[in-house]
Amino acid sequence: MGLTDLFRRWFKARDAGALERAEDETRMTPYERDVDREDFEARKDDIRADNTFAGRAAEEAAEGELEE
Repeated sequence: MGLTDLFRRWFKARDAGALERAEDETRMTPYERDVDREDFEARKDDIRADNTFAGRAAEEAAEGELEE
């Protein structure tokens, strides 16, 4: 297997996943689409916060507070 074959397989699998996600999105109601968009934005914010010193420190300080 050459490098070209590896990339071809990888892109083929990625394209199949994208098609499946697109089909799922076409069946969503407008409300479900809005909720999905909000979840996506929240995940982006979480990733951004995890990549900063202050964000990691705040996460460690708040650890366990919501579980009580």
